[in-house]
Amino acid sequence: MNPESLIASAAINIGLAMVVLSLFSILKKQPSNAPIYYARRLSNDMSFQMIHFEPSFTLRRFLPSVSWISRAFRVSETEILHNSGLDALVVIRLFKFGIKFFVVCSIVGIAVLLPVNYNGQDAPSRSDYSMDSFTISNITSGSNRLWIHFACLWFISLYGLYLLYKEYNEILVIRLQQIQHIRHRPDQFTVLVREIPFCNEHNARACSADHFFSKHYPHDYHSYQILYDEKDVEELVSQAKSIARKINDLKERSVVKETKRGTFLLNESEHDRAKLALLEEKLEELRLRIHQLQCEGQLKQKELPVAFVTFKSRLGATLVAQSQQHSNPLIWITSMAPEPRDVSWRNLAIPSRILPLCRLGVVVAASLLTIFFVIPVTAVQGIAKFERLKKWFPPAMAIQLIPGFSSILTGYLPSAILKGFIYIVPFAMLGMAKLGGSISKSKEEIKTCNMVFYFLVGNVFFLSLLSGSLLDQIGESFTHPKDIPTRLASAVSAQADFFLTYILTDGLSGFSLEILQAGLLTWDAIKSCICFCRKEKDPYLYSLPYFRVIPMVSLSILIGMVYAVVAPLLLPFLIGYFCLGYVVFINQIEDVYDITYETYGKYWPYIHHYILVSVILMQITMIGLFGLKSKPAASISTIPLLLLTLMFNEYCKIRFLPSFRNFSVQRAMENDELDMKSNRLEMNYENASNAYSPPCLQPFNFVASAGSSSTQPLVSAS
Repeated sequence: MNPESLIASAAINIGLAMVVLSLFSILKKQPSNAPIYYARRLSNDMSFQMIHFEPSFTLRRFLPSVSWISRAFRVSETEILHNSGLDALVVIRLFKFGIKFFVVCSIVGIAVLLPVNYNGQDAPSRSDYSMDSFTISNITSGSNRLWIHFACLWFISLYGLYLLYKEYNEILVIRLQQIQHIRHRPDQFTVLVREIPFCNEHNARACSADHFFSKHYPHDYHSYQILYDEKDVEELVSQAKSIARKINDLKERSVVKETKRGTFLLNESEHDRAKLALLEEKLEELRLRIHQLQCEGQLKQKELPVAFVTFKSRLGATLVAQSQQHSNPLIWITSMAPEPRDVSWRNLAIPSRILPLCRLGVVVAASLLTIFFVIPVTAVQGIAKFERLKKWFPPAMAIQLIPGFSSILTGYLPSAILKGFIYIVPFAMLGMAKLGGSISKSKEEIKTCNMVFYFLVGNVFFLSLLSGSLLDQIGESFTHPKDIPTRLASAVSAQADFFLTYILTDGLSGFSLEILQAGLLTWDAIKSCICFCRKEKDPYLYSLPYFRVIPMVSLSILIGMVYAVVAPLLLPFLIGYFCLGYVVFINQIEDVYDITYETYGKYWPYIHHYILVSVILMQITMIGLFGLKSKPAASISTIPLLLLTLMFNEYCKIRFLPSFRNFSVQRAMENDELDMKSNRLEMNYENASNAYSPPCLQPFNFVASAGSSSTQPLVSAS
């Protein structure tokens, strides 16, 4: 990639980001956009009047501003923890880790490595790549200057491990404090039990669960909630909700017509009333059918071998969840229950013996998607290597007839196209993870994080690196086979151009489009045109997409670490990436995204793992580069650093990971004692016994909208 292409990419991304962020700052001031930009505030029982807007027809309301940026920097971690929980704070801490790490790396890279690289040869480097003179490829083979890179590698690695340890320890402390602070949560008293044997004596599974736990845990056992196959109820409820929406829309439309046109639509109103009566009759039939399916006799025939068992203390629940209940480990399988709002009810109906097949299917599907993605990644690298393509395909030279187009083609388009393809990957992976049988939504998203991260590492990083190198070496490698190691060493640093444009696109364009919510703006405009009679809009409330944010940011950390010593010119751009991401997601967490569950920071061990993978890849890359640069002593001296990193990983697994997977007996006992002192223990486990009622047992109320004349429930089954 030539300098013109790199400059074109930077100019387009910076310009697009400035335009989009300016547009966002204006649109956020408009009251009509509050359901998009203040969705979370409106959903948290906050009235529209409590959100401050500029007075109508004032100039400030239509001028761009940066007040939202200064507000984001004023939000403290304590406020995020209090308002959004530890999981949201973990996302913010990930951005802060990137800022802390790459600020120090940038100082080292710009002050030390950049001059060393630039002066690495007596004659100026002649290369097709704009950054080649500033990378390690500009150092002559066997040069003692490589020892400076070796020292910087050790410093950056040790600094990264120090930050990782510090973050892991601090987040663990916050996690334990949160568990103690939120002692009323029912999941602390509840155990999920699967594969409950059938009781032949009473012809039911429910009594089997009650007999087993009352016999083996007579002092701690409190109650149970058996689960049922609720497919029939779900289908009927879905139909009832659809009919209820049609009734509400019909009533609203009739009110608007009568108000605007008086008595001229008498016949049409009679038609609407007849249609309304028919829909209400269907709704009543569905209500009676749902009520019939909720009867005890019907439910008893649909019992599942799954139950939520509540205990009188956290200590009792912890001991049961972490121990084997039967000599046959395939029955009475216990684990701590997820938070009630986090439960994936449909997956609990999947038998445990089928779960391995479900997980295998997810792995196969994810692998096929990864293999399929080879095509767009290779195509993107073909565009990026346009200078090579001209030699193989001369007609492509016609593109150069358009001034500046070749620079845009090779500089901006490859990363933009790749980012467009990547955008759909997390959602596809989430759909696959939901088929894996996870017992909670959080586990589905954590699995998605893993799949997306390794997909990005395999396709975006390694495949981009290998396909770019392959496109570079076709022809020349066959004619000069002895030069293959040297050419590959040069190709590793040559891909820094592409990854720099990727960081610019993912950060500037990606984060600015994230905060603009362009898709929702478009949908809201279409909806407003179609449903013009609606005066009040429901907020567009969605959960914080951990599965999309965490892997994407972790990939940027990986790219930055691998190229920290190879191409230090990339590091300052990463600081801008993490700073922009920090303010964007502070805004999104505070105003836009809903927090639908809380795992007390269980995402951090996975983030720690992703960053550690990045550190290891950086060290392995440098071992190879030192070898290719004819400095075997530096390669051998880096091996102890790699072993030290692996030992650090094992230590963290022993020291921190168990506290994220399980509740310790000590903490459970301490929290029980605090509840007993405040006389809240009995109230907490009583609440827990009622918290896990299956959806098929809950009353379904379909209430007409505010615009309707009726205020009574259309369906109310209990």
